[in-house]
Amino acid sequence: MNRKLTTLWRIILGGTNNFVRNAWLSAAAMAVMIITLTIVLFSVIANATFSYTVQTIRDKIDISVYLKDDITDTQRNDMINDLKKIKNVKAINYITKEQALKNYIDINKDNIDLQLAISQTDNPLPASLQIKLNDPDHIEEIKTYLEKPATKALQSDETSYSGDRKEAIDKIAKATSFIRKAGIVGVIVFALISVLIIFNTIQMAIFNRRDELSIMRLLGAGKGYIRGPFLVESFFIGVSSAVISVVLCNAVFSVASSTLNASSFGLLDITYASTYFAAHFWMIVGSQLGLGILIGVGSSFVATQRYLRMKHGK
Repeated sequence: MNRKLTTLWRIILGGTNNFVRNAWLSAAAMAVMIITLTIVLFSVIANATFSYTVQTIRDKIDISVYLKDDITDTQRNDMINDLKKIKNVKAINYITKEQALKNYIDINKDNIDLQLAISQTDNPLPASLQIKLNDPDHIEEIKTYLEKPATKALQSDETSYSGDRKEAIDKIAKATSFIRKAGIVGVIVFALISVLIIFNTIQMAIFNRRDELSIMRLLGAGKGYIRGPFLVESFFIGVSSAVISVVLCNAVFSVASSTLNASSFGLLDITYASTYFAAHFWMIVGSQLGLGILIGVGSSFVATQRYLRMKHGK
């Protein structure tokens, strides 16, 4: 038992000494690892932020049904009740003619000529039903109901889900799924690239120490004893890289959140990215540590195993 603990201690000490002694090589491996972990973390947060931004747009999508002026309260209430029975209907908001006119005036409050023209005419705007959706991708049942002859007869105009608006909403709905899939693929690609880079970096370190490894082998050192220091060194590289990556990302998001007054930058809501990072901080730290250790130790194990088999047989 004492012998095993002594061997373990020597392996840990050897790996620590290698990490400190070969600082230039450790720094090179850490630089690659930091870049990799930072890219992966930014990809994850960007994907989450982009999904949030698109979801915010989707939540604003609704269908407006314009009603005829002579529709009765009973007919309107029956239509509302029928629509509420459809599973994809989240909520229905009834907008009167008066409210529709007020909303229109508020939107065009800077247009004086339009304000004068409206004040000299009767209210031309129809009452309407604003239908909030659970999923904008599936509105077939709603469309089928609204296009029934009996329902169509109560409408003064085409629903808002038609023409250019329909095309725009359809594009947004399709973009949501594409963006999420692209984000996942991007993270996987970056992870694979990082594994290859770290593997080659560690293999270079082993190659530079090949004479030392050969002497240790000739003196009767086991493969585990030879491999151990490299695994410990890679462990330190992974942990250090993960910590630096998290600190770097935290600084970037903190500065971006405090200096940018606008709520969004392009399609990404920077304030949400900062909020997401803060809310999931410890999960991010744990994930980065786990990924850094996995990439470092895993790549080191495979690289040393390959070298030992190639040079010294099974």
